[in-house]
Amino acid sequence: MPTNANLDPEQQPLLQAQDASTLESRLTKHHKSSSLSSSSTSIEEGQQISNFNSPVTRAVEDDVLPEASPLGRTLSWQSAYILAISRVVGSGIFATPGAIAQSVGSVGLSLSLWLIGAVIAACGLAVALEYGCMLPRSGGTKVYLEFTYRWPRLLASTLYALYAVFLGFTASNCVVFSRYVLFALGQQDAGAFLSKGLAVALLSAVTVVHGVFPQTGIKIQNGLGWIKIGVVIFMILSGIYVVLFRPDTDSIIETRSQLSWEHLWENSSWNWGVISTSLFKVFYSYSGLDNVSNVLNEVKDPVRTLRSVALTALATACSMYFLINVAYFLVVPVDEIRESGELIAALFFERLFGASVGRRILPLAVALSACGNVMVVAFALARVKQEIARQGFLPFGDLLSSSRPFGSPLGGFLVNYIPSMLVIILPPSGTVYSFILEVEGYAGELIGLAVAVGLLKLRFQRPDLKRPFKAWTPAILVKIAIALGLLSAPFFHPPDRPDNGLFYATYAIVGATIFAVGVVYWYVWTIAIPRWRGYTLEEDTRVLVDGTSVTKFRYR
Repeated sequence: MPTNANLDPEQQPLLQAQDASTLESRLTKHHKSSSLSSSSTSIEEGQQISNFNSPVTRAVEDDVLPEASPLGRTLSWQSAYILAISRVVGSGIFATPGAIAQSVGSVGLSLSLWLIGAVIAACGLAVALEYGCMLPRSGGTKVYLEFTYRWPRLLASTLYALYAVFLGFTASNCVVFSRYVLFALGQQDAGAFLSKGLAVALLSAVTVVHGVFPQTGIKIQNGLGWIKIGVVIFMILSGIYVVLFRPDTDSIIETRSQLSWEHLWENSSWNWGVISTSLFKVFYSYSGLDNVSNVLNEVKDPVRTLRSVALTALATACSMYFLINVAYFLVVPVDEIRESGELIAALFFERLFGASVGRRILPLAVALSACGNVMVVAFALARVKQEIARQGFLPFGDLLSSSRPFGSPLGGFLVNYIPSMLVIILPPSGTVYSFILEVEGYAGELIGLAVAVGLLKLRFQRPDLKRPFKAWTPAILVKIAIALGLLSAPFFHPPDRPDNGLFYATYAIVGATIFAVGVVYWYVWTIAIPRWRGYTLEEDTRVLVDGTSVTKFRYR
């Protein structure tokens, strides 16, 4: 019988050793309806899954086996790092601090939320890393939920598919890009048509570049990622320069005093509803540390790369976020920050370098950073939505799953494009950015809670699974506790009526309603229709011309 002894441990199945008969039995159980099932499957064949010409296996249990994309493993450590850090350090650091300071009212509470957010982000990353190293396949959270929650059958897959398709937006950074470009051009009062048109134009351009010219798209997003890191470092150093070399100007004396202890907590709002909404925005800014897990089928040495890239991105992001917030408060008075909303970075540049530079050149650099974020988010989400199509949850599954004709998941990009465009176009301009963050954040917390609870569930139910990275149990419990607190917080009455005129818990209701509708939809197509028509719901697996394996659901 073949052995695992001479194989790279990163490429071995992440299960304890099984004999050939056990593996054959497991594969047969999960592939009764597959037209490509084999009567003689060996462990060696299971290990060859990273080659798309090997026997097709779409069983949930085989998520522990590495699987290479038909596109090949082309993403290096640098490209993987840019995928993570560009996803994390996007428009949030340039836009969100102003919104948070406006909500919570004080410098001290704002900085505290960023520190708390870093701790919670580390806990969430630990959960994601244990899962990602244990189940090294593209799809990230989709794979984790399907592997963990197998009953009721297809419920987890259905709910995550609805979440990813309808709430997996690439919209908020398009909105920020549009606002900063208009600010630089002196058109910040431009109408909704121009503002939304610029945002849609960016989304369209990114979709075309990544979908039609995939290698060029990777090079562009890598370049924009390094530009973004350079911009953030430049801003941090600029704040330090102000303190060291311009300490006696009136404006610096004013801003320095707001960092003293007696003024640090002035005008703080301690309402839990306000704080939780601000925390959602902080978490959104930290989200994406595990972005590489969405594209693991294309990453070289996936398990080792995921670990090192995610931890490096965490250290980079936490340092940059805290230091740049301090730089903002060193340069811009807190009262002005409250009034600025999302345009805090532009005010920072303007106060440091004057109107000509501050209002034009550097805001354009921020817009390029937002563009880089859109590119990496679209790159990853397209792969996730391609995985959803491969599993049979989208119409025209063969078309949307294929990597032809451009060697890219063009179908996934189109599925990502449509809801993102609608989110940009439909809501009122004054509320679009905050509302997008809040709805997406609330739904994301529901998903995050399910993932964290699921990890503990697997610890008890599947101790046989090999775990190249193991999260500290208190970190998992912290993640669960914070998620529960944040999910209940929107229903606490805030001290003031929201400026957008909506009911204060609207975003929570909308986020939860998506999943409620998903449960109804799941019941209808997996239980009600088969019972009514006397059918059974079965899965067929086959391989497309480009080597992509796909699943189709059929009533029989």
